[in-house]
Amino acid sequence: MSKKLDCLFLVVSSSKRSYQKLSEEYSAIEPPTWALLLAQSMRAYGYKVKILDANAEKLNEEQIFKKIRNQDPKLICFVVYGQNVNAGTANMSGAVHVSKYLKKNNENFKISFVGSHVQALPKETLINEKSIDFVFTNEGVYSLRNILKLENFKPKNLKDIKGIAFRNEENKIIINQPEKVVPTDRMDHDLPGYAWDLLPYKDKPLDLYRSPMWHAEYDFNKRSPYASLQTSLGCMFKCNFCMINLINRDNSDEIGIASEYSNMRFWSPEFIIKEFEKLISMGVRTIRIVDEMFLLNPKYYIPLCEKLAKLNIDDSLRMWSYSRIDTVKRPEILKLVRKAGIKWLCLGIESGDKKVRLEVSKGKFEDVDVKEVIEKVHQADIDVMANYIFGLPGDDERTIKKTFDLSVELCTAGWNTYAAMALPGSLLYKNAKKNNTPLPSSYEGYSFHSYETLPLPTEKLKAKDILKMRDEAFIKYHTNRKFLSLIEKKFGLDAVNNILNMTKIKLKRKIIENHQ
Repeated sequence: MSKKLDCLFLVVSSSKRSYQKLSEEYSAIEPPTWALLLAQSMRAYGYKVKILDANAEKLNEEQIFKKIRNQDPKLICFVVYGQNVNAGTANMSGAVHVSKYLKKNNENFKISFVGSHVQALPKETLINEKSIDFVFTNEGVYSLRNILKLENFKPKNLKDIKGIAFRNEENKIIINQPEKVVPTDRMDHDLPGYAWDLLPYKDKPLDLYRSPMWHAEYDFNKRSPYASLQTSLGCMFKCNFCMINLINRDNSDEIGIASEYSNMRFWSPEFIIKEFEKLISMGVRTIRIVDEMFLLNPKYYIPLCEKLAKLNIDDSLRMWSYSRIDTVKRPEILKLVRKAGIKWLCLGIESGDKKVRLEVSKGKFEDVDVKEVIEKVHQADIDVMANYIFGLPGDDERTIKKTFDLSVELCTAGWNTYAAMALPGSLLYKNAKKNNTPLPSSYEGYSFHSYETLPLPTEKLKAKDILKMRDEAFIKYHTNRKFLSLIEKKFGLDAVNNILNMTKIKLKRKIIENHQ
């Protein structure tokens, strides 16, 4: 293989546009999970790769260009995902801005994109973004390996590469046949861990990354160093607001719909525990388990938690993971999860109205007593980050109030609510297009926290009213006396003050300002 750099994985965020003033101190800076996975995978195939995380290093487009020019990579691969489900589309803003700058200054750069937005809308992306040469239509592991085998990336060579979309010699956009994703029996081999050593740092590994505030118990000093990793990929459910399963895409439609690709794949516990051991040896204790459904398959999560418990003898690990609300009812499981160092569970409650919740989640929920589940989690000394959505199909002012009232009653140490968004790749997006529902006109418009954000209306509520209720609920919950008393008791007065300071930052919203 050539000594020349085969692929440079470039990570660019739109954090300032997406999070407004929250980006300065309060939003997380997430390690680029998929850049790490793809880099390690390509290294295992024998390719020379590097990661340039412009987000962590706070680089502008000129600095990025100089670094890439010096590296002279055969291929630049923008990895455009993010710490929240919507961030793949929201981060396209910053990524496209940089790709245009790179092409303008060196038209010979070969630029590819991988991420949720291009997986959902490969043709539309290539129509709109001339600076992108081709995109990957799913996770891209096997497609990228085959791409890097090519001597050059001329259209005649790209036509036989499965799992990409590109422009042919006539400048027509072609979506090739789909490529398979890495199956469970090949995960340990074809996605062999994370290229942690390729990430930038200041004084020690992963110190340029920071966790969400709540994950660090609302303590700035506990937020770094910070890492995130996955023990599985994908989800077996078909929620119509979610686009997480786009990584599994297995067709060539112009618009990908994540609910059509529900599938879960797992690394073996024996393999993935080695990644935790690496992080712990580097001094990292604050870790996010990114899996959409970590506590779903006992075959994988029980042995992994047992192994983690042996690493967590001093109880120094501070981890969190997602879970289904109906899979955390057994006290013995919760006890094991807590021993493993998982001190937070992120639970998608979505709505306080049972009918709304069951309709939108498509098999994700059994009929459970939410209050009982939260009580059992709290009894296991595990805190809850409760996720809610305002403006789901069927929502009105009454059901949204019901959701908020439930959240206050549950009084979890973490609270997160979004206005329902038609994210590209979700069934809500497909339905919005079909029904001519207004959608955001910019990438930033898909960010939950941005000025440009445009959520979905419901039959009885306008988008601006739903967003207004969401923003008011955020302040109302985080200044609620019951909640603040809980925080002071668990984490101290400094944590309370950090939360109150955060609530002083008011998000500006275009659709609200324009209707005042």
